[in-house]
Amino acid sequence: MFDPDELDEIREAKAEWEEEAVQPTVDRFGERKETFTTDTAGHEVDRLYTPADVADLDYEEDLGFPGEDPYTRGVYPTGYRGRLWTMRQYAGMGTAAETNERYHYLLEQGQTGLSMAFDLPTQMGYDSDAAMAAGEVGKTGVAIDSLDDMETVFDGIPLDEVSTSMTINAPASVLLAMYIAVGDRQGVDREELRGTIQNDVLKEYIARNTFIYPPEPSMRLITDIFEFCAAEVPNFNTISISGYHIREAGSTAAQEIAFTLGDGIEYVEAAIDAGLDVDEFAPQLSFFFASYNNILEEVAKFRAARRLWAKIMEERFDAENPKSKQLKFHTQTAGSTLTAQQIENNVVRVAYQALAAVLGGTQSLHTNGKDEAIGLPTEESVRTALRTQQILAHESGAADTIDPLAGSYYVESLTDELEADARELIGEVDERGGMRQAIEDQWVQRQIQDVAFERQQEQEDGERIIVGVNEFEVEEEGEQDIEEVDEALEETQKENVAAVRDDRDEAAVEDALDSLRTAAEGEENLMPYIIDAVKTYATTGEICDVLRDVFGEYQPGSSL
Repeated sequence: MFDPDELDEIREAKAEWEEEAVQPTVDRFGERKETFTTDTAGHEVDRLYTPADVADLDYEEDLGFPGEDPYTRGVYPTGYRGRLWTMRQYAGMGTAAETNERYHYLLEQGQTGLSMAFDLPTQMGYDSDAAMAAGEVGKTGVAIDSLDDMETVFDGIPLDEVSTSMTINAPASVLLAMYIAVGDRQGVDREELRGTIQNDVLKEYIARNTFIYPPEPSMRLITDIFEFCAAEVPNFNTISISGYHIREAGSTAAQEIAFTLGDGIEYVEAAIDAGLDVDEFAPQLSFFFASYNNILEEVAKFRAARRLWAKIMEERFDAENPKSKQLKFHTQTAGSTLTAQQIENNVVRVAYQALAAVLGGTQSLHTNGKDEAIGLPTEESVRTALRTQQILAHESGAADTIDPLAGSYYVESLTDELEADARELIGEVDERGGMRQAIEDQWVQRQIQDVAFERQQEQEDGERIIVGVNEFEVEEEGEQDIEEVDEALEETQKENVAAVRDDRDEAAVEDALDSLRTAAEGEENLMPYIIDAVKTYATTGEICDVLRDVFGEYQPGSSL
């Protein structure tokens, strides 16, 4: 690094440059804006960054080497030179058979991991023939009513050769149990199963509202999964602590870091309180972030999050296993930035967002289809989204060296600022009694809502340009090719559920559900009982109803 005398010389030279070169130019021509700020965090962006802006940076303490504490530069020593990120396109096509067809197509096109999108009834723990499911079956993803559906989804797909991410939260234990059961039926050793379940209920109370049970039993289910998988399914990520939905709800980049890691702290504390050893379960924790349009801010965000999590795990929880300190994350490009106007522009947005994720060192990546602002992505748009990742991997050079923006005065300065902002927010959460209390008090939600309102106001006032929406508009011509869900799907799925119930051993189902009820009323780990139940073809709704009866249902506004 530079010594103090050199830094003073740089500061003096910059001041001279500003006076003699910059100010006359500004006086004559002006600048585009009076003040430039980062996209969401609101940090003022200086005209120029120099070594003086990172004068306090200590290479070993603040950056280090890839694969080494504090993991600012990545969690693997060889970055993408050893293995590329997992290209994992999010898909769920209404029925299990349609989803199976789309998965085979994506794998044929070079996708390296699967990602399951579930319909709303499945996310809420209802079967397709439940009254609460009416009109929603298959609309936002695949309907999974029983093990029969899960077997259909993965027909011809060996689970020892792919990893699967499941975006499921409240009924995550049930869907994971089905996945394990499919692996058992395929003869795959449980240690060979790889993938992730989202399983993040706290962000549901913050941003998405697809919760079922109150927080205490929800946390029990989560820690039961931690314990069970550490012993039985050690290569499966037991939670994907999600900042994506927090960011999509309107948060800043710093809030995304802080509230996501704050949720992570809450889960770790719950697991430790349940008697688990931090170094036994923490290596299976994973995270999920959004990637937005401001490339350099997003790169800094990912780097700051990695460094801050390593410090948290060491400072708060005395983690000793290096893998316990490594923040590994999946990234999805930002759905809320996609526009229905000039949808071709979304290809460009997604490419830049994907570049930011790769430069920031993501472990897996989903790239949105250009048409997702108007409907389910078509086969063509999904292929283009996947090709975006493949071009990044094989043509751009972005994957050839590790953390290529390290040492940038701006990126390092912004990384420090975002980490400091996030740490300050986490400190305020601590003062409020932790994330559960801060969520119950609606403080977290208000922080996000205030930012979302400000950003919307900026857009409406024209201060924030959205290309094709409030600037550079054109007259749209022609209709778009939209992937639509067949309305007959709901009746077909109801018939499938009825057929499963007719064919199964009803006594075995009742025995399994009774055993699950007894375990839920006690303190045993529930995962073995849920696996036993799904193997009898007990349905998602039936299993969740047993747990509803024992645990109750969470009502918004009630105590967390």
